[in-house]
Amino acid sequence: MFRTFAALAAAAACLVGGAAQAAQGSEPPHQEGDYVIPFFKFGTGEVMEKLRMHYTTLGTPIRDKAGHVTNAVMVLHGTGGDGHQFFRPQFANVLMVPGGVLDPAKYFIILPDGIGHGKSSKPSDGLRTRFPRYDYDDMVEAEYRLVAEGLKVDHLRLVMGTSMGCMHAFVLGESHPDFMDALMPMACQPTALAGRNRLWRKFLIDAILADPDWNEGNYQTQPQGALREAAALLSIAGSAPIQMQKSMPTRAEVDAYAEEYVADELTSLDANDLLYQVSASRNYDPSAGLSKITAKVMWVNSADDFINPPSLGLAEKFAPMIRNGRYVLIPESEMTHGHGSHTWAVLWQDKLKALLDATAPPPPPPVKPKPVKRKVRVHREAPESPDAGH
Repeated sequence: MFRTFAALAAAAACLVGGAAQAAQGSEPPHQEGDYVIPFFKFGTGEVMEKLRMHYTTLGTPIRDKAGHVTNAVMVLHGTGGDGHQFFRPQFANVLMVPGGVLDPAKYFIILPDGIGHGKSSKPSDGLRTRFPRYDYDDMVEAEYRLVAEGLKVDHLRLVMGTSMGCMHAFVLGESHPDFMDALMPMACQPTALAGRNRLWRKFLIDAILADPDWNEGNYQTQPQGALREAAALLSIAGSAPIQMQKSMPTRAEVDAYAEEYVADELTSLDANDLLYQVSASRNYDPSAGLSKITAKVMWVNSADDFINPPSLGLAEKFAPMIRNGRYVLIPESEMTHGHGSHTWAVLWQDKLKALLDATAPPPPPPVKPKPVKRKVRVHREAPESPDAGH
């Protein structure tokens, strides 16, 4: 879900022998750019004269005879992340390689930075708490306009999303049902955030608002107390029980890791950005409109997800409402990574391949050879002369 969750998983992987793989990872060839949406109107009624949407792309768009792109895929990141989070080895080195399920030689892959994230417009650019109070509906509409207006792609083969991106995929599938062939939402539930999932977010939000150093967003230095509490909550929400038990088997190792983890997070977290990012989920609830989704859906969660525990039975309630969907629960194992399992492609790449295969356009009909018209040469004998034989 959060950039910090992915960092936690990467650190744990290093502790259990994944350091070599992480060190060898490198970003695949890609392009980056910005699309500025003029006078973007938010759901609150606020208007931003220039909303910058940053994006990263891999591969080349293929257009049909009518000029429509036929091979575009959009992958949406989690809260606190950005498009570059999908360059981590456990994702990119499995999927975005020659012969991989998302081989850039075959697909045009679009990785947006959502509003408030990465290099897109966000509070820390200067507006601070004067930045419009965006929510998931605003973020999804901006992602749609980036693709449709900015990149001139009017249809997607696939929309894939992790955590917050998972929730965005459900919203996009309802608000623009004809925009994609397939949806693969991963690590979320298509319903309002309540219970424990809302509670830990509420604690995080209140910690920032209550810190006197936050100063209503006008801080000169980051409110350290609030961010320490936020980092602690993020680490628990993104925890992977088996991985953490293996990588930190003693009290001393846990204590040392906690110190290092929080210290690392304090170097990059911005209180206003984080406050907006976590608050953006406040209006999310696509449950009533699931029947509007016409794309084929492969919805994937993992059994050891702290944020979306399967024991709540929510998937059993909502999956039947998706008329062209399938729900898959990945069992907990020594290979899963809690909420962060959404980024470990080895766990579910077969599901992604099956979804793409099932929604592939039919092959063009074979071209019938045109019959060859052969000229028939007619031999005509010359007429006999009247004097012949005389």
